[in-house]
Amino acid sequence: MKGFADRVASVEEYYFSAKLREVNQMISDGKPVINLGIGSPDLAPDKKVIDALKNTADNPQAHGYQSYQGIPELRASIAGFYAREYGVNLSPNKEILPMMGSKEGIMHLSMTFLNPGDEVLIPNPGYPTYSSVTNLLGAKAIYYSLDLAKAGRPNLEELENQDLSKVKLMWINYPHMPTGAPGSRAMLQELVYFAQKHQIVLLHDNPYSHILTKEPISILSIPGAKDVALELNSLSKAFNMPGWRVGMLVGREDWIAKVLKVKSNMDSGMFLGIQKGAIAALNLGENWFSDIESTYQSRRKLVWKLADKLNLSYDLKAAGLFVWCKVPEGKTADQLVDELLYEKNIFITPGKIFGSEGEGFVRFSLCMPEFKILEAINRIK
Repeated sequence: MKGFADRVASVEEYYFSAKLREVNQMISDGKPVINLGIGSPDLAPDKKVIDALKNTADNPQAHGYQSYQGIPELRASIAGFYAREYGVNLSPNKEILPMMGSKEGIMHLSMTFLNPGDEVLIPNPGYPTYSSVTNLLGAKAIYYSLDLAKAGRPNLEELENQDLSKVKLMWINYPHMPTGAPGSRAMLQELVYFAQKHQIVLLHDNPYSHILTKEPISILSIPGAKDVALELNSLSKAFNMPGWRVGMLVGREDWIAKVLKVKSNMDSGMFLGIQKGAIAALNLGENWFSDIESTYQSRRKLVWKLADKLNLSYDLKAAGLFVWCKVPEGKTADQLVDELLYEKNIFITPGKIFGSEGEGFVRFSLCMPEFKILEAINRIK
């Protein structure tokens, strides 16, 4: 054997892949671990979604290869969802590409645009996959900080003082994961101008826009954004379908066509039953989102109470599926995470896995029933 690819040395195993092995082993050993670390919705999809999958699976014609672009009805449902929820008009045939989850989309987008040596602007803290995919492709990650007091605005003044000539992509994510910074229309407009000025492709990762937000926003609703931006979205969080792996890429026709060239060499289409379930989800009424909102509001209030008992500080205006907390002076985030896991059997996420700016922070997930969060509170003396 003549060795592994050099790119393997550029990345580490995904944190949750390794840590959950330990957590699951603790559970197997009889430890009553409450997992407040990972953002995998525990709620079920709507019954209409599950029925659509079941009904399609019973059809003997449903089990063959599917189109790389998804069936027309799925693309039409995505277009209808964007028009209804974001006020964005999209061509189902030209400006929409279904994906097997957003993580697949991050890889496909990066493979489409990046050459070795190209540079990518990545939020710090931010979703670790942006960095790992960039490194795997031999490109260079350039990290930018966020002003959480200004809805997570990137420090554009600092970026303007840097050489941006090699920067090809900029990842943004609002509501932001892990901090919950909500962003704003004015800020997205500022980012569109920045991308236009420096000829940068703006990539908006938008899976949390319907989780504890005042107004769902797509960057494509911002004037001029269609010229410089693409958007990833997902059914994982908003429709309780993380294991279904259904996402979408929307935006410029010519850019979507280039991504399709890459994607068509990487998979053989999405199972028809999953597509039919996705169609059912995308056509659910407003009650679906209001019910989810109520559930997550109740859970978040309890997580805030848990954070108070641990003397952590947090932003009451944050959005999304997590609560981002600052650890008080005199204790490190690693110490708190280990104490909770090994002494209280409560698993939370250290902020450092999201970048250097995450040092001194921890993240709580809202993907846990209220009675479990209450149990976690009761374990803190």
